[in-house]
Amino acid sequence: MENKIVNKDDFLYPRGRYYGQVKPENLVFNANLQEFAQRVSYICNLETGGKLPPGEAYKQIRDLWKQLKHSKKELRIGEDPFQDDQGEAGIG
Repeated sequence: MENKIVNKDDFLYPRGRYYGQVKPENLVFNANLQEFAQRVSYICNLETGGKLPPGEAYKQIRDLWKQLKHSKKELRIGEDPFQDDQGEAGIG
């Protein structure tokens, strides 16, 4: 049996594989999404354990959600790449 030394950061911040379409913006958003999920999990556990008031937990999660939405917008995830800034398809 192999003894594998576990890095503290790998233990605290595990990363899953990405199976979607491989584009830089998708990989960046996936990393942001995994970090969001991990941080929400910690906040929920702190609130459940009585270490964080419910209002503060809500505020922190809301702020994380806003950051994730901003990331999605900046990376243009889910947008039509052939659409211009006015929402019209621009071909040629």
